[in-house]
Amino acid sequence: MVNDTDLKHLRRCIELARAALEAGDEPFGSVLVSESGDVLAEDHNHVAGGDHTQHPEFALARWAANHMTAEERAKATVYTSGEHCPMCAAAHGWVGLGRIVYASSSGQLAGWLGEMGVPAPRVRTLPIQEVIRDTVVDGPVPELAEQVRELHRRFYAGGR
Repeated sequence: MVNDTDLKHLRRCIELARAALEAGDEPFGSVLVSESGDVLAEDHNHVAGGDHTQHPEFALARWAANHMTAEERAKATVYTSGEHCPMCAAAHGWVGLGRIVYASSSGQLAGWLGEMGVPAPRVRTLPIQEVIRDTVVDGPVPELAEQVRELHRRFYAGGR
């Protein structure tokens, strides 16, 4: 169940995704929040340089592994504009992060890209639960997913 605090953090993820778009990158943004509600780290996509592993969820997993105890990681929440890809879901699972909340799903993104005539990515889109287990996952959030869709439309239309 997504609450007002979740919506606040998801809106920040969309702001980060917009910043990625404005920097010429794919529009994804993520925020790592502690159990007490403190924002610990945030990032956006950095794949425009050619390294397609530079996803914000992966960066936050690395940050958490280096700066948090296993107990702190398990109680933290990762918010993201788009559902984790399989690589990021695996990183999330391997470092033992807690709950995931996303604004738009990988299924929604695949549908949007298909509508725009964008070829499917090389890596399959899978729901997070098909990659990791025992993780609470909430999303998509319909009132925010449309904003994410518009960012992707702008990216693939070449408009920033």
